[in-house]
This record gives sequence, C-alpha cells and structure tokens, in this order.
Amino acid sequence: MRINCLNKISPVGLKVLKPEYQLTEDINEADAILVRSAVMHEMKLPESVIAVARAGAGVNNIPLEDYAKEGVVVFNTPGANANAVKELTIAAMLLAARDIKGSMKWVEENKSDEAINKSMEKAKSAFAGTEILGKTLGVLGLGAIGALVAQAASGLGMHIVAVEPSPVTIERNKAILPNDIEIVDLDTMLAKSDYISIHVPLNDGTKGMFNKETFKKMKDGVVLINCARDAIVNDDDLKEAISSQKVRKYVTDFPNFKTANMEGVIAISHLGASTEEAEDNCAVMACKQIMDFVENGNIINSVNYPRIDLGKREERRIVVLHEGDEKISAEVVKAVESCGHILKMQSAVKGNHGATVVEFKKEKDSCVCEALHQIPGVLRVRVIK
Repeated sequence: MRINCLNKISPVGLKVLKPEYQLTEDINEADAILVRSAVMHEMKLPESVIAVARAGAGVNNIPLEDYAKEGVVVFNTPGANANAVKELTIAAMLLAARDIKGSMKWVEENKSDEAINKSMEKAKSAFAGTEILGKTLGVLGLGAIGALVAQAASGLGMHIVAVEPSPVTIERNKAILPNDIEIVDLDTMLAKSDYISIHVPLNDGTKGMFNKETFKKMKDGVVLINCARDAIVNDDDLKEAISSQKVRKYVTDFPNFKTANMEGVIAISHLGASTEEAEDNCAVMACKQIMDFVENGNIINSVNYPRIDLGKREERRIVVLHEGDEKISAEVVKAVESCGHILKMQSAVKGNHGATVVEFKKEKDSCVCEALHQIPGVLRVRVIK
C-alpha cells in the first residue's frame, strides 16, 4: 500500500503506519493520499487511489462529490485539533476585550524611550478595555470545538447561550457542556450575546449567514469571533456593522484582503490548528482511518460516504461503494451469497452515495467481483483477503 503526502505530515502520525504502508512522492503510484491544505479541486486522481485523508476538519480544499463518484472515500479528523482551536478562540476573546494588540504596538514604537516605564502609565488608558467575566457568549455550533469553547468560557465566568440543531450532537457532548447552558434559536442567541463565536462548517447553508440582516439582530458593540471560515461572514456588511459600532471588534483566523485591511478587525494568520499537538493528533487519526479502511473496509469519519464499522476483519470482506440507492445493497448481498456464506454486513447511504461491506466465507469459485460490477450504480468493488 503506497501513500502520497501532498503536504508535510507530522512524523508522529506517519510512525503509526505499519511497515507495509510505504510513502511515495509520485501521486501516480499512490493507493491513498494524506493532505492538509493543498487544493485538490483540479487534481485528477489515478484509478489506484481508494482514499484521501485530510489531517484536519475542514475539507473545502477537496472535491468531495467528484471523488465520491469515482469511488474515492474522503476522510477528515474531527475533534483532533479541537483543543487547539478552543484555546485560540479564548485568546481571541481576550484580545478583543482589551486592546492588547494596540498596547504591544505602543511598547514596540516606544522601546527606545529610557523612561518608558513612566510614560506608559500615561499612555495605557488608550488601551483599556473590559472584562469577560459575567458577559454572555453565544456559541454557534456545539460540535467538538464549540462544546470545548462553551466549557472553557463558562469556567472563566461567562454565561453561555448556544445554537445547535442536532440533539445527537448535544447528547454526545453533554458531559463537557456547562450545566446552565441555554440552547436557543439563532435570533435569541444574536440578541443576548456580548460575544459570538462561530463553530460551523462552510457550506451552502452557512455561507454569508452573518450579513446585514443578522447584524441588525445583535447587541450594539458585540464582538464577533470567527475561527471557522471567512466566507461565513459577508465582508461588505461586516464593514458597515463595524463603522456603525454595531460590531465593536471582529476577530478572525481566516483573514482575506478585505478584512486584513479593515478597521476594527483583529486578524490572525490561520493559527487555529497550528500547534504541535494538534498536527500530531490529526496525522495519527488520519493514518489510522486509512489503515482501518484498507484492512477492514471500515469507513469512519468520511465526509462523502456513510459510516460503516464492522470491527476487525476475521474472514474476507468485500467493500462495495455505490450510488445512494438502498436497493443496490440487496443486489450486492445476492451476488455475494452466490459465492459464499455471509457472516456479517452493514450498508448505509449518505447523500448521493452509499456503501455496503460484507464479511463472508467463500464456498464457491464463482467470481463475485464480476457479478458486482454488473450491478447498475456500483462505483467500486474491493475484496479484502
């Protein structure tokens, strides 16, 4: 099994790979790909590639639907960098609460003043701010990162209101969420919050969701923190909101040309997951997911195919990736039964695509792969022996 790394991947993660997994610099020789930020939208993969693993959570750099149609499973690593992003989000709140950036700039500009320790006593009032204790933080999204942000901010004495439409997500993170957290709708969160922190993915539903209409519903002087993706906030509407003092500060880990040159913006150079620990965690998780898929056919944390988990393989397994028609699974089972005894199986659909994994004991010499390829809607067939 040959793996191509499109970006530099943490050696800690690569050490997880078993000896039979070899790295190759030639993508045309690859069976799987590890990637961080490299843009793959114009990249045509060789037919040998069965999986792409993104060492991180965001997958905007990967053409998910195109690869799904080619039978390429794309994984990400949700939660592996959550603590790193949480810590940066807390830092963002503190940077906005007090003009730490302005204060540090003043020191740099006046460092040649031998009496700087005296002159700063007169200058410091220009950088005074507020405390976050007792303020209300609105958290948009209580996934791996948002839940940790809510927990940490609560520990700092903030009241938490949050928007999370998924009961499953709330239940999964229940153990770390503050006991007095309020789960509210978006309008309520906007109206109550002194600080708002964004923790949702960028998609058609979230693109530009912070806009002129959204800003109108916020408190005057709100602080908006964006450690998610820049396009979730409409830049032109943001500029108006800052000019009118509706938004006091905008802290972003995803600056673009407009926001980097905008007054009232604290721009950070995409440091959210840039810690040694986060890079190691993401790489380890990505490598383990590839090995699990290669060796067992399990699909854990895929963003373009459904979750399948049959545990560790004991007999041969067949992995069938297909279009999102549940009837195809029945045809797959029928074809496998023609050559052997089925021990266990799982089938699921996610969006336009589905997967069926069957563990079976071969009893006949009939070629099950040939039969499976004849089923309309089947995209890729792989036997694991």
